[in-house]
Amino acid sequence: MSADKYLQSWQERFELAEAMQPMLGKLYRNQGVEVVVYGKPLLNASTIDIIKAHRLVRRHVGEKLRLRESFPFLEALSKLPVRQCKVDIGKLAVKYWANNTGTEAIERYMKEELAEAIACQDEVEPRNVVLYGFGRIGRLLARLLIERTGRSNKLRLRAIVLRGGRPGDLEKRASLLRRDSVHGPFNGSVEVDEENNAIIANGTYIQVIYANSPDEVDYTKYGIDNALVVDNTGIWKDEAGLGQHLKCPGAAKVLLTAPAKGAIKNVVYGVNDNDILPEDIIVSAASCTTNAITPVLKAVNDKYHIVNGHVETIHSYTNDQNLIDNYHKADRRGRSAPLNMVITETGAAKAVAKALPVLAGKLTGNAIRVPTPNVSLAILSLNLETDTSKEDMNEYLKGVALHSALQNQIDFTESHEIVSSDLVGSRYAGVVDSQATIADGNRAILYVWYDNEFGYSCQVVGVMRKMLGLEFVSLPKIDE
Repeated sequence: MSADKYLQSWQERFELAEAMQPMLGKLYRNQGVEVVVYGKPLLNASTIDIIKAHRLVRRHVGEKLRLRESFPFLEALSKLPVRQCKVDIGKLAVKYWANNTGTEAIERYMKEELAEAIACQDEVEPRNVVLYGFGRIGRLLARLLIERTGRSNKLRLRAIVLRGGRPGDLEKRASLLRRDSVHGPFNGSVEVDEENNAIIANGTYIQVIYANSPDEVDYTKYGIDNALVVDNTGIWKDEAGLGQHLKCPGAAKVLLTAPAKGAIKNVVYGVNDNDILPEDIIVSAASCTTNAITPVLKAVNDKYHIVNGHVETIHSYTNDQNLIDNYHKADRRGRSAPLNMVITETGAAKAVAKALPVLAGKLTGNAIRVPTPNVSLAILSLNLETDTSKEDMNEYLKGVALHSALQNQIDFTESHEIVSSDLVGSRYAGVVDSQATIADGNRAILYVWYDNEFGYSCQVVGVMRKMLGLEFVSLPKIDE
């Protein structure tokens, strides 16, 4: 291909991506339809993001998906009365072109494939969300909720609750939402309403409430009722502590973004979220590591049956550790986080059993905190009932990542060059690094990357939706 041909090809792709953007925006804002390409979200995507999402299809199916091949499917989708669903136009296009050569049948094909969403009636009322705490996870949850701003959005961030309230605090909180050293700048506009103690982000009015404990808050004073309170402080982890939120006027349910104690359900979205019942008013979204490893462990156990194993977590340092050596109640965690690898405990291996009881008593675990600010790696060393090989294991997990009920939790990479910083912003619970897989006979060692902040926050949003009955159908349907 000549140099001019390359440029012409790029120009064509760029123009098609630009033409897609308004359709993608209207589908979500007006109809609640999220469009993806082989799992890669196109909501608020740039033209380059759209082009890159199409290029990634080659990794999955061996052939690239051209934008001119997917564009007719987006056009057809934009004309259909679909509501509240996620549609993978990449998978729909690949399936269609495998059996057709012309565009004549696309509209009929889309009507058949999306019949379930066409029949859906948008009668669900929006639900209110309050973030109790505004640290690393709280601010990322805010970003995820705000990016979905629109008339069709059913999960509405109404308030954040903070301790303090000293002069300048509101602007500092807004600044932390605008700028993030790890995840980059906020995608949009953040304003401060000092008079009313509020932050306005992309048109979302967020009331800022200052309180030192839950019993000081009355949400109804701010027009907030029947709200889900997401506690990301980590201060309370049992029913008595988290139950304080339910005594607040306007609060209906509580979600903890940490492992819970006692009888509270620890939920890994995609694995045991069906355990959430309408009457459950306090639920835990478990830990980032538990969310990263449980889907992969479930997939492996479903086919190969795990006898036992060990989970070693290479985990980025967290705010719980010290910048420089200082007192800490836990062993070793008092040593400088940016300067040391620190061996510490993790309850993730045991916590897996709460979401996946079949593995109770079969796993041990430990963790090493390392001097990176985000993205972690879990090493799963497993003994299996069924023999396997590296090729067999990788082929199976690749299929799980693309065409199973766990496709939104597990990602799969075949890159020889990927490193931790490449996974910043990953929306998956975990990413299987196929090049590092070791498998022979009844032994397998798997390496699973995960953005312990953003990927985990995406899982939390899934649990939020489940608790509030706001889940939507994903199409095309999975053939299992």
